[in-house]
Amino acid sequence: MESTSRQSKFYSSLLEMGKNNWRIGLAIFFGKIIGTFIVIAAMMILPGMIATPAHAAETYTAHETALINTANTIWTLVAAFLVFGMQAGFVMLEAGFARKKETVNVLMECIFDTCLCGILFWAIGYAFMFSEGNGFIGYHWFFLSGAPATYLATGIPVLAHWVFQYAFADTCSTIVSGAMIGRTSFRGDILYSIGITGFIYPIIGHWAWGPGGFLSAMGFLDFAGSTVVHTIGGVASLAGAIVLGPRLGRIFLRDDKEKGGLPPAHNLTIAAVGAFILWFGWYGFNPGSTLSAMDMQGIGRVAANTTLAACAGGMVAMYLALWFGPTKGKFDVGFTVNGLLGGLVAITCPCYWVDPLGAILLGGVAGLVIYAGTYALEYLRIDDPVGAVPVHGLCGIWGTLSLGLFASGQYGFTGPTGADNSAPVTGLFYGGGFNLLKLQAIGSGTTVAATFVVCFAMMWLIRKLPNPWNLRVEEHGELAKGGLDVFEHGASAYNEDEDDIDIQGLFEGGSVKNPVSA
Repeated sequence: MESTSRQSKFYSSLLEMGKNNWRIGLAIFFGKIIGTFIVIAAMMILPGMIATPAHAAETYTAHETALINTANTIWTLVAAFLVFGMQAGFVMLEAGFARKKETVNVLMECIFDTCLCGILFWAIGYAFMFSEGNGFIGYHWFFLSGAPATYLATGIPVLAHWVFQYAFADTCSTIVSGAMIGRTSFRGDILYSIGITGFIYPIIGHWAWGPGGFLSAMGFLDFAGSTVVHTIGGVASLAGAIVLGPRLGRIFLRDDKEKGGLPPAHNLTIAAVGAFILWFGWYGFNPGSTLSAMDMQGIGRVAANTTLAACAGGMVAMYLALWFGPTKGKFDVGFTVNGLLGGLVAITCPCYWVDPLGAILLGGVAGLVIYAGTYALEYLRIDDPVGAVPVHGLCGIWGTLSLGLFASGQYGFTGPTGADNSAPVTGLFYGGGFNLLKLQAIGSGTTVAATFVVCFAMMWLIRKLPNPWNLRVEEHGELAKGGLDVFEHGASAYNEDEDDIDIQGLFEGGSVKNPVSA
C-alpha cells in the first residue's frame, strides 16, 4: 500500500508539472530574450554615443574611456559565456557519435577536462601564453600574481580576459578527447590533459597570440584560432589516435568493403543538437575575438562570415557523401554535421578579413576537406570516432592558409575604440601577392610540426606506463559488456532494466491515467 501511495503521488506530480512547467519555461524564455535585447541594444547604442571607426584615433576623456572599457568588458564576457557553452555542444556531439557503452566515459572526460583546465590555466597556462616574456614563452603572472589591472592596451580587466581565454583553452582540450574515444583510460586522460592544457597549448599559442610571440612578430595572423585552438587540438588528436591504435573490433573499409567503416553513431539526435550548440557558441568564439564592442562593423562582418562558412561547409559535405563513396545515394547526417563544423573551424582564422563571398568559398572547400580527410584516415587505419582530425586539424590548416588567398584588402585591425583600416590585409586572389600566404604557411607548418612531435612523444610515454596509468585501457575493460562506462565509472548512461514510462499516455481526456490503480 505504501508503494502504491508513493506511485500515485508521482503520477499526480507529473500532472501538476504538466500544468505549471509551461509557465516557468515561458518566463525563462522571455527572460533570456529580454536579456539578449539589452546586450544587443547596449552594443548598438554605446558605440554611437562614444566612438566610431572613423574616430578611432581621437583622444577621449577619462569618463568616455571608462564607458568604452566597460562596454568592451561586457562584450568580452558575454562572448566568453557563449564559448564556454560550447562544452555542452562538445559533450553531446562526442557522446552522440560514440557507441552507447562509451557515453558516460565521454561525459566524464569532458567534465573533468573543463575543471582541470580552469585550475591549470589559472596557475600556469595564462602566464605561459599571455604574459610578457620572449618570442617563445611568457614567464610572468603565474597564479595571476603580479598581473596588471587590465590586459595590455585592450582596457579589459585581466580577470575578464582570463575568463575569455580559459574558454578557448578548454575548447582545445576537449577536441583531443573526441579522437580517442572508446579505448583511453581515464587516468591516461588525466595525464595527457595536464600536458596539453598546462604546457603544449599555452606555450605554442604564445607564439601567435602572446606579446612578442615570434610568429606574430613576423606577420602571421590568426584572428580567432584556426591554428592556435583548432590545429593544435586536431594535431594532438592525430598523435593520440596513432599512439592508441584503433578500438578493438574496428574494421576499416580497405579491409572489408561490406562491414568496414566507422561503427554507427548511437544517437544522431544528440550529435546534431550538439553541433547546433557549437554553432551558436561560435558567435562568441569569432565575433568575441574583437574584444571590442566599439567595432560594430567588424562584429557584424565576422558573425555573417561565420554563418555563411558553416552553411557552405555543411552543404558541400552532404552532397559529396550523396554523390560518392560508400554512402552514395544517401543524405548522410554525420558528414553534414562535420561539414558545417569544418566550415566554422576554417573561417575562424580569416573571419575578420574576408568578405561574404570569400567566406562561402572557403567554407565550401572545408566541406571537401572533411570528406577527403575522413576517408584518408580510414585508408590509413586511424580510428577517429568523431572526426576530430579532419574537422579541427585539417580544416584548421586550410582556414589558416585561406587567409592568404581570400583576405579582401578592405579591413585592417580591430581595437578598443573601433577598427583601424589604414593597413588592410590582402590575399593572393585580391591582388596581395604571395607574401601573406607564405607567412600563413610558415605559421601553420611550424605549429603542426611542433604540436605533433611533442604530443606524440607525450602520448607514447604515457602509453608505456603500467596500468591503470597507461594511456590505453586494459583489454578486458574495453571488451566488457558495459564497456568503459561500467569498467571506469561504474555506471551506464541508459538503464535498460527499468521500464520506460509513457508520459504522454498518462494524460487521456484531461485526466491522469494511473497504471498502478488501473
